[in-house]
Amino acid sequence: SAVIPFRYEEGQLRLLLITSRRKKHWVVPKGVIEPHLNPSESAAQEALEEAGIRGRILSLPIGEYAYAKWGGTCHVEVFLLEVEEEFTEWPESSFRERRWAGVKEAAALVDQEGLRRLILLVPVYLTDKLGAEPE
Repeated sequence: SAVIPFRYEEGQLRLLLITSRRKKHWVVPKGVIEPHLNPSESAAQEALEEAGIRGRILSLPIGEYAYAKWGGTCHVEVFLLEVEEEFTEWPESSFRERRWAGVKEAAALVDQEGLRRLILLVPVYLTDKLGAEPE
């Protein structure tokens, strides 16, 4: 499971990307679902460990995507996380970078097509599904 972290800055929707561990590609926090957590809780835990953020997971997933890994295909359920806290130090801060970006910039930075598609859906999802719009 994964999260696309977001917040509004001066009325503009911003998304948070992080670098992958080894290849330093821009990605979102994600990981294998922990046995004692549900998918959204596990994604929130990954956000804390990988990106040093905490916030509110929106209840419904925005979608899912698949990518090749470990000689197979990983299917990732993706949630939105409204960032409420951003820490200066976090468990993986020594080998990951963070970057806040607008939706189009974030989509252009990620390599995985399925993730790019979901990133581009974030503003529509927030407006149409949840009625949330920037003030």
